[in-house]
Amino acid sequence: MLDANIKTQLQAYLEKVTQPITLVASLDDGAKSAELRSLLVDIASLSDRVSFKEDGDDARKPSFAISRDGTDIAVRFAGIPMGHEFTSLILALLQVGGHPPKVEPEVIEQIRALEGEFSFETYFSLSCQNCPDVVQALNLMSVINPRIKHVAIDGALFQQEVESRQVMAVPSVFLNGSPFEQGRVTIEQILKKLDSGASARATEKINALAPYDMLIVGGGPAGAAAAIYAARKGIRTGVVAERFGGQVLDTLAIENFISVEHTEGPKLAADLERHVRSYGVDIINEQRAEALVPGDYSEIRLADGGVLRARAIVLATGARWREINVPGEQEYRNRGVAYCPHCDGPLFKGKRVAVIGGGNSGVEAAIDLAGIVEHVTLIEFADQLRADAVLQDKLASLPNVRVVTSAQTTEITGDGNKVNGLVYKDRATGASHTVELAGVFVQIGLVPNTGFLKDTVELTPYGEIVTNARGETSVPGVFAAGDVTTVPYKQIVVAMGEGTKAALSAFDYLIRTPAPALAEAAEAVAG
Repeated sequence: MLDANIKTQLQAYLEKVTQPITLVASLDDGAKSAELRSLLVDIASLSDRVSFKEDGDDARKPSFAISRDGTDIAVRFAGIPMGHEFTSLILALLQVGGHPPKVEPEVIEQIRALEGEFSFETYFSLSCQNCPDVVQALNLMSVINPRIKHVAIDGALFQQEVESRQVMAVPSVFLNGSPFEQGRVTIEQILKKLDSGASARATEKINALAPYDMLIVGGGPAGAAAAIYAARKGIRTGVVAERFGGQVLDTLAIENFISVEHTEGPKLAADLERHVRSYGVDIINEQRAEALVPGDYSEIRLADGGVLRARAIVLATGARWREINVPGEQEYRNRGVAYCPHCDGPLFKGKRVAVIGGGNSGVEAAIDLAGIVEHVTLIEFADQLRADAVLQDKLASLPNVRVVTSAQTTEITGDGNKVNGLVYKDRATGASHTVELAGVFVQIGLVPNTGFLKDTVELTPYGEIVTNARGETSVPGVFAAGDVTTVPYKQIVVAMGEGTKAALSAFDYLIRTPAPALAEAAEAVAG
């Protein structure tokens, strides 16, 4: 099952196991069970602290548990955790085996303090780059607190179960049999939902922070670059982000990041966070900015009630998927309406889907999906596709793709539970057409995250922050960088350069602007 190189690497990891563990498999006579048995036998052969048994009685087959001998600590997988989930498997082996997790001590204590019984089920797909974070968070929680149980389920392998529970997007998390969460969530977000006092404690902690010299709002490539360059100047630096990594977390393959031939979004985001933390930067994660109040100490007011202050602000809030804003889109979001073909495509295996958008992202999505689904209808508003010629040529070669141009999507229809069709208008004739399908993938670009800046800094009609060549906005002491600005070419390397430039400009502003007196700073903190 595992090649020699992977076995060598895995054997090195398993040397960190300090507590004996057992892999308990529940198998049947199918090919997938044989494949799983081979994988588990390979793993058990690499360490004398790992043993294998196949007398499990789980109803899901193939599945297995990683159990710490003599305890009720266990992590469970239904399916074969390869692809993006292979890292989840390795971490589960180490953590059940006693290797300490890389989590803040206060988070560990918060998990241990949870009261009640929690039974989580997470549906994932092996091609989903967002799923491992959720799987790994819940696995870790089940290791720390035995009252928490978790099983990670390969939705493509348990298709009947996925359909009966109407899972149409991954990751999808159920708690005690009921829907709990969909999409990427962090361990902090999960705890926030389970622990009613978590938000208030976080806000209290935020409000006690002293003002920063420079505060970066946003944790994507631009924000990370700004934080590193600011911290290297020796000034007090903070980053506040709704999710550190930003849009990069939703990117599957990155092959144009100079000097790195290939990486993946979640890995790059983790590398960015490690680099930022290495400079002692305060990272305040899982917090959404709600307002900017300029001043000698500008304020960033957060949705949960916290307030952060700084002499200079760098806005790097990035962008999010653009929506088509037609009836049915919100109603059937994650129930057939999706925005990530890599994540959710496998759930539509053998079904008919549509892709809305004829640019590079839309055509790439249609090409990817064509290898999984029965049929793809690509709908483009303009009278011709806008994607690169090489992508259009590839699309034209696929027998199960239909391209419709000059088409305006007017409605996404469903049966009350899930998507069953799409309605579009022929812009040339005005005629309305209905396409029967199971899923709609929206790929029409991005919209800047600037809703909280209305009437504060100058924005374009498209919502982008207007900046000059130095990254300065219309407000003194407030700078901006990356996809949220008017800078052309929304690329990772461009965003990093712009973040660097904004931080250097902000530092130049700081050294040329007299700092408010300490008494004024204390008064600002006191509110």
